[in-house]
Amino acid sequence: MSTEILVNIGPQETRVALVEGGATQEIYVQRAARHGLVGNIYKGVVVRVLPGMQAAFVDLGLDRTAFLHVADMIASEAHAGPLPPVEKLLHEGQEVLVQILKDPMGTKGARLTTLLSIPSRYLVLMPFEKHVGVSARIEDESERTRLKTLLEKLVPELSPNWGVIARTAAEGADEDGLRQDLSFLTRLWASVNQQTQFAKPGHLVHGDLPLSMRILRDLLGTAVERIRIDSAEEARRVQQFAQVFVPSAAAKIEAYSGHAPIFDLYGVEDELNRALDRKVDLKSGGHLIIDQTEAMTTIDVNTGAFTGHRNLEETILKTNLEAAGAIARQLRLRNLGGIIIIDFIDMKAEEHRAQVLRTLEKDIARDSARTHVYPFSPLGLVEMTRKRTRESLGHILCEPCAVCDGRGVVKTVETICHEIAREVQRAARLYEPKAFLVLAHPKVIERLQEEQSGGLAELEASLKRPIKLQAESHYSQETFDVVPV
Repeated sequence: MSTEILVNIGPQETRVALVEGGATQEIYVQRAARHGLVGNIYKGVVVRVLPGMQAAFVDLGLDRTAFLHVADMIASEAHAGPLPPVEKLLHEGQEVLVQILKDPMGTKGARLTTLLSIPSRYLVLMPFEKHVGVSARIEDESERTRLKTLLEKLVPELSPNWGVIARTAAEGADEDGLRQDLSFLTRLWASVNQQTQFAKPGHLVHGDLPLSMRILRDLLGTAVERIRIDSAEEARRVQQFAQVFVPSAAAKIEAYSGHAPIFDLYGVEDELNRALDRKVDLKSGGHLIIDQTEAMTTIDVNTGAFTGHRNLEETILKTNLEAAGAIARQLRLRNLGGIIIIDFIDMKAEEHRAQVLRTLEKDIARDSARTHVYPFSPLGLVEMTRKRTRESLGHILCEPCAVCDGRGVVKTVETICHEIAREVQRAARLYEPKAFLVLAHPKVIERLQEEQSGGLAELEASLKRPIKLQAESHYSQETFDVVPV
């Protein structure tokens, strides 16, 4: 199955799509005004210790204080017994070097750890743990043994005081590649350590790579045939980065200069918009209803218009089997995490339930996020968990709807501004106007004139055409028109 990575570079937004066999499987969005924080290292200050929860709140200089649990301060191999009381480890006003494990979500602050880890292409360096390990996703025992033997030779030589874990991407990596990665990580940690000495409390010490480069570390596998980037300048930067850190990827990177927007390839733009809907249609005529809440995500399977050709049991089984594959894909596409409850259509036959569960587990096995699927409950529900480290697409691109008092969502003003920028670029390819007139909701126009004015100016400069703005009070927040004039 062919795999491609498409990268769309906007004035203030980068989007990445992982496409397998012509179907979009994963989408990542990073905005200049709102980067993901996972992996960032901060010098924080403890503002409150909570003995009853075995945790503390830490000020990182962000909008909300972050949460640090005592379990995220003690290495598991170093402490087999009960965890020590948090008040023996932390006190108010204490400075502490921490790393973000989970982004802030909803009303919750970020989740922290003091067990820092810095990833590279093949390895993860753990400067405060002395442990050599191999990712559980590498299942071949001979390969696990090979990697561990190599690392047990290299670690004492290059980083004797630190721990290292081989990532999934290390499968098949040779000694030179591992040595280069470990050497890079030791230099990087030395730099981080030096910055820590001078950093003020509540400040960022080390930030993760930008999304366009991070994909080389996190998404690139041997199956990826090419990476297409719709900015020649960014493609050059990513290629230069790849030549140093991921030489095998350099030849796969190319600048996209096609007539159509890059996310129109394989219908990625349409797929992204459908990923914001509650309803997902199945080819058979059935459908899924996906509802995401702060506590969990629920997925309801319905037969819809599908009636089958033989009997009701056949109809139910076919719909549930198709739904299992669609659910596995939607979890990746929407980046849904945490607790997930699936309500398949009731099946009487135990063998049918087992077949649906096997299909779900098989399709989810391709997901890089850690997942665990439980058997059908007495109520006929399937419970599962999927590791959540960043916000879902819905949380990034949407906000609660003011018209319906928060019962639904509409695209944010910022999202509409980015859509307008892309529509202007699309129109510029199709026509040769002297200027563009943008008609939109007053909030959208206000955003374009203020927070997004820099991006708008960049767009005008790149297109060499002025963009005029006109507020239309009768337009809804999601409605806009781009008129070539």
